[in-house]
Amino acid sequence: MGEDFQARRFSREAFRSGPGGRWDPPGLCRYREPAEFRKHLEQRKVESTAMDRNQQILELATTAGELLLRNGAEIFRVQDTMEKIAGAYGAAQFHVYVISNGIFASVGEGGPAYSTQIRNVPLSPVHLGRVAAVNQLSRRITAGELPLEEALREMHAVAKIPFTAPWLQVLAAGVGSACFCILFGGSLFDGAASFLSGVLLWMFVLWASGKKLSKIVTNLLGSTLVTVCGLALFHLGMGSQMDKIIIGSIIPLVPGVPLTTAVRDFFNSDYLSGTIHLIDAVLIAACIAIGVGAVLKGAAFLGAAV
Repeated sequence: MGEDFQARRFSREAFRSGPGGRWDPPGLCRYREPAEFRKHLEQRKVESTAMDRNQQILELATTAGELLLRNGAEIFRVQDTMEKIAGAYGAAQFHVYVISNGIFASVGEGGPAYSTQIRNVPLSPVHLGRVAAVNQLSRRITAGELPLEEALREMHAVAKIPFTAPWLQVLAAGVGSACFCILFGGSLFDGAASFLSGVLLWMFVLWASGKKLSKIVTNLLGSTLVTVCGLALFHLGMGSQMDKIIIGSIIPLVPGVPLTTAVRDFFNSDYLSGTIHLIDAVLIAACIAIGVGAVLKGAAFLGAAV
């Protein structure tokens, strides 16, 4: 009843507002019969529902892309996953452009209107568990197993997957340092020294990440700390090959994921993103070299055996 009254009122106003009842202001009714106005309202509701759905598709695809990009996935994987998710829910006019630290995505709303999202994705610590979870979720989406709302909830749950407990990260860094020391020819005593250095190094890395120190500063100070620790343990008699101790200890800082991602981006012809990841890897390697070299030169200058 109320809708019919509203339709009649707008119809009368439209008819009386100009010669021949042809007045047509934007946003108001331009129909002379209530039935036409009701049809217009129903059409607007359908368009509004479609617009809301497209915006949900855009949010889902962009969140998936951000999670992949933030956690070390290559550009081709990010873009392909976003396009497949959008296509699985029927977004015909979906466009995405991805670089190593940003996502630009848009979806058509029907006609010339588009909804757009831009995400800044700075280089950050890698969580491969989130990458695996997004890949698994995207496979279920493309298989038609999840409605849109449930897929959004699960994607936001993936974003909240926590990192490994700090104590376990510290233990893994120590064990990894010891294993690489032995792998490179060190003795068991050298491996024990690398274990202690690796533990101390990762405790510092966790502290630095909590203080929001830059990656350059963290790697410079971390490599300096681990070299000082290795020298001290060597001169205290724990280990007989100082070079093997230091090499094993700095392994947790080595930029394996950025370097691998850069190579894959180059092979996929994503030269801009590949160059950014390669520069990131080279800068980290340079910081490690400077930190280790500065300590060894200083120790040699002071007359210590190196």
